[in-house]
Amino acid sequence: PHSQEEKSKGLSGSVNGIVGLETAFAVLYTCLVRTNIISLQKLVELMSINPRERFNFKEVNGYCVWDLNACYEIDSSKFLSKGKSTPFDKKLVYGKLLKTVVGDKVVYEKENR
Repeated sequence: PHSQEEKSKGLSGSVNGIVGLETAFAVLYTCLVRTNIISLQKLVELMSINPRERFNFKEVNGYCVWDLNACYEIDSSKFLSKGKSTPFDKKLVYGKLLKTVVGDKVVYEKENR
């Protein structure tokens, strides 16, 4: 991740790259699934099953809990990542991650649901 200073030098002077992981599901769910372009099953396939198969990742016993009806405004200042650069800051999206479990361990749980 790059600092705000490194990213604030305009299009030609800033380093390349944006944060995508923290917004990917919500943006794609909002723009593709909720508009009936693709199904939720297809989105899960594209974001989870296909990458695992393509890169030969072993299957992990885990799951995520999402509130697909939760609408919220993306706030890059609250990203867990050190990188804060995103074109989706202040965009309203649906689909809030509440919990991620791998094996029998909770590896992420949203505070203040």
